[in-house]
Amino acid sequence: PGLHIFAIAFALEVSVGKTNTVMALNNSNVLLPCVFSTCIGFQDLVFTWYFNSTELVADPAPLPLQIYQGKIKNKASEPTVIQHNPRVEFVGSTTKKDHNISIVLNSVEFSDAGKYTCHVKNPMERNAEHNATIFLTVVHKMVETDNTVTLIIVGVVGGLIGLLILFMLIKRVVLFIIKKTQDGKKECLVSSSGNDNTENGLAGSKAEQKAPPKA
Repeated sequence: PGLHIFAIAFALEVSVGKTNTVMALNNSNVLLPCVFSTCIGFQDLVFTWYFNSTELVADPAPLPLQIYQGKIKNKASEPTVIQHNPRVEFVGSTTKKDHNISIVLNSVEFSDAGKYTCHVKNPMERNAEHNATIFLTVVHKMVETDNTVTLIIVGVVGGLIGLLILFMLIKRVVLFIIKKTQDGKKECLVSSSGNDNTENGLAGSKAEQKAPPKA
């Protein structure tokens, strides 16, 4: 039974993607992504987006600020809105393979910076709950990435490659010159050797032509 409960508890999963940080320009619109999955299925599933809190705490502490809440009857239907902030727009779709429950926050302000939690509750899984969190930063202007270091590295690597190519060319030229020099020496040696043999032969012929001395 314990294992069965464990499997049920972790069948529902919620994800906000590979990174949980988002940066937005002041007065722009920003996408807050979220998808959920379940291997069991769902019915009357409720999803809620919270701002800066996920805990339903006791009074007199403030309740979490719900900026959007929707309900999905089944996998063949899109969600119906239960509650939403006027600046929040639902942009997902729950009838596709990835049950997308992403929202867009319009005209963001500096006060909108903080923690946004996507929470899902599935009655079909004994009211199993799961959530994922995004941290939003609002800036006055986007910081341009300084590519100086990258350009320096690219320049150094390019220079090294150029030097290597130049070295290979010089090596080939030197080897070519050495080969030509060696070939020239061989020709000289062959020519010299031929001349010596010819002279020896001629001398030998002349010696043979001399008459033997008279006794």
